[in-house]
Amino acid sequence: MTDDAIAAAALLERISQLTRTEEQNGDLYPAQWTVLRFLARANRFSRNPMAITHYMGSTRGTVSQTVIALERKGYVARTPSMRDKRSVDVEVTESGVEKLAADPILKLAEEVRSALGEQPKQARTMLEKILANLVAANGGRPFGQCRTCRHFKPQSGTTKGQPHHCGLLEEDLSETDSDAICVEQVA
Repeated sequence: MTDDAIAAAALLERISQLTRTEEQNGDLYPAQWTVLRFLARANRFSRNPMAITHYMGSTRGTVSQTVIALERKGYVARTPSMRDKRSVDVEVTESGVEKLAADPILKLAEEVRSALGEQPKQARTMLEKILANLVAANGGRPFGQCRTCRHFKPQSGTTKGQPHHCGLLEEDLSETDSDAICVEQVA
């Protein structure tokens, strides 16, 4: 391994640590921020404790306590799942959306934009590749956008306002769903 690769990995670790420190300055802990961000980006099939567990690489107990804490603070709401009566769906509340508007990760995103100018896509592509390799090496799930999944069928929806279709779940998808991340995504 090259010294530059080790230095780049150390820089990523340091940037992550500084972001986590910033997250602790408010009423949410880093894990709570991660869950809130995930729920804001996830599609309707992935807003549940099991998907959160897979995304975070955490335990069900930790995720359960994190969701309970977010619910107590008013940032998420749990409702019985329409698809699986044994589970719940977790939605970001209006207060949660407001909280995300002050997300510390936005400061990091601005630094990325500032450093890369109009070319942040190159860094995103590189980081996506690194993440995909690490997820695969750890046996995790990729959580990519629906529209990048092999089961995504564009312009195949049969429900009004839902132009696309998921061949795996046999569900029609809206434009919003197709841009969201999914626990079932297969590149």
